[in-house]
Amino acid sequence: MKHPLAVLALAACCAGAVPIAAAQMKHDSRGTAQGMQAHEATGKVTKVDRSAGRVTIAHGPVASLKWPAMTMPFEVKDKALLDKAKEGQTIQFSFVESGRKYIVTAIK
Repeated sequence: MKHPLAVLALAACCAGAVPIAAAQMKHDSRGTAQGMQAHEATGKVTKVDRSAGRVTIAHGPVASLKWPAMTMPFEVKDKALLDKAKEGQTIQFSFVESGRKYIVTAIK
């Protein structure tokens, strides 16, 4: 019976270390966490959803991910970025992959 308690104690200790490690992550000038690859693309804004913090972009190929051209929604790191994205506008943008999400970190 001592073994299950040891596993729970170990899991609790490890869970507490994750937020600490995330807080200690360094960020580059674009606000991208170091160790996360930033990807660059150009595309046309097809939808801006301010309440959800998302922008849908019909972008060209993304060589760093070996992606073809496609239209997809992206979350934004900061909702203030949405001020730079107007429907119908062509933009250059940077984004990172975070789990199963793609997050815009900069719009030019």
